[in-house]
Amino acid sequence: MKKREQVKRKDNVIFFPGVEKRLTAKGLDSLQARKYSEAIALLEEAMELDPDNDEILIGLVLAYFEAAAYQKAKVLAKDMLLKGIGDYYKMVDLYLTVLIQLHEYQEIVTTIEALLEEKEIIPEKLSHFMNILQFSRKMAENHQPSADGPEQDEPGPQSLNLLKLTDLNEQMLLVSSLADKNIRPYVSEMEEYLKTETGHPLLKTVLLTLLKEQEIDSDMVVRKFNQEKQVKPALLLDARMIPEMLAVKDLVAESLENKDPVLFGNIIALVERIYFISYPFDLEPNNLTAWAAAFILLGFEYLGIEAEIQEIAEEFEALPAEINQAMEQIIELEKISYPNI
Repeated sequence: MKKREQVKRKDNVIFFPGVEKRLTAKGLDSLQARKYSEAIALLEEAMELDPDNDEILIGLVLAYFEAAAYQKAKVLAKDMLLKGIGDYYKMVDLYLTVLIQLHEYQEIVTTIEALLEEKEIIPEKLSHFMNILQFSRKMAENHQPSADGPEQDEPGPQSLNLLKLTDLNEQMLLVSSLADKNIRPYVSEMEEYLKTETGHPLLKTVLLTLLKEQEIDSDMVVRKFNQEKQVKPALLLDARMIPEMLAVKDLVAESLENKDPVLFGNIIALVERIYFISYPFDLEPNNLTAWAAAFILLGFEYLGIEAEIQEIAEEFEALPAEINQAMEQIIELEKISYPNI
């Protein structure tokens, strides 16, 4: 016989069994849809009913982070670390990412040094954390108050040295530290990085996003994947609002959203990653149904589900050759779509 779930009470209000699961599902759906205030409200309510549920808590940290409620994200992430909730290294990474947004570099240094002293870092993660530690030590020194008086507005480094840094993690950390600063002193260096053949495509997208947010309207050349394009960052569409990407997401939603919400969510995340790293270039072939079919086929493949390309091709009225072409590009782009932070 299936064990009945325990009825939960709060302030003499009785909650039916499973209500926290429904709140969690709705909260995560709102997070996926970028309705961050709604996600926070739902997940906070779910947390009150199930305070140690790692799915709820991680979702809430991410919702706080996306809503720029960094202090709340920091407090919750640190509490999860102390209680051992969630995957340890993923939580450390998440906590450090929040600290970077808060520019609390000394806290990053203290955290990583404590991990090193306690020998809590596995060998395969050592290089990753050492890179963050080295970067944060430098940034912490730049943030030290002057001995002659109170801390003044920071002039920042004279150069980002993006082309000299060889580690993508360090580059991403450095660029993320500029999110709420005036980037105009570094525009010429960013422009140089955008037109290099060797610069990382993901970092180029992040730079373009920063340049757009601060309304930099200079003509710039962007090179990615053996392509070249001249742009004015201020006039670019938002990287998260590309019409082709939104259309592909709609096609995927029509096919999967109601039939398999979990698979749908995973595929949508993949769609967003691929279009983000490709930005501001168009994906070829120029057939959105082929791309939707390709994303779904790969989603099935990643989850070990067998699917026939001919069946998917017929559903989307797309040519198998174009679907295969899109799948090959997705696989290649997925290999470099995100750094380790």
